Amino acid sequence: MTEFLEFLESISPILVWLLVCFAKIVEITIQSLKTVLMVKGQSLRAAALGFVECVIWGLAISTIIGTLGNDFYLLGFYCVGYATGLYLGATLEKKIALGTSNLELIANDESTEKITAYLKEHGKGYTVFDGYGSTGKMNMIFVVLSRKEAPKVLKEIRRVCDNHVFVAVSDVSKYTGGYGMVN
Repeated sequence: MTEFLEFLESISPILVWLLVCFAKIVEITIQSLKTVLMVKGQSLRAAALGFVECVIWGLAISTIIGTLGNDFYLLGFYCVGYATGLYLGATLEKKIALGTSNLELIANDESTEKITAYLKEHGKGYTVFDGYGSTGKMNMIFVVLSRKEAPKVLKEIRRVCDNHVFVAVSDVSKYTGGYGMVN
């Protein structure tokens, strides 16, 4: 650790600021992904990311602990790295789209027929319930699929029924069985 601190003292302060900023970006991005993995029940992967996160945090904090109050540029770069890491972590998590989504669709009989025809054609499982809403008879359609494919399926469903559908999307933490589902 002493050699690392000596190295930091030997380089330009601007490079130290950039290094701390970059380390904080990577650390917080990892922290965001680790949290998602924990929520999704992938404890071993979360633990591995937690180890890497801890190493980076230790190096970054040891770099700034002695000078944070005296070097406002270092503090600024640290904060920019933190905020950027949060943004990148959330963006990366959306792209990876881990997990499963539940689409709850409420539609009239005509739209229900169009929606279920689309779902059947594309090999998606669904369940339809009869119901009544403020405008009369309606149907509730449940569809469980991967988060990654949910936006595309939802866009197509809205297209095939001319947007005559109410949609609620939620995350599914656990499921078992079902048509077309992988356990």
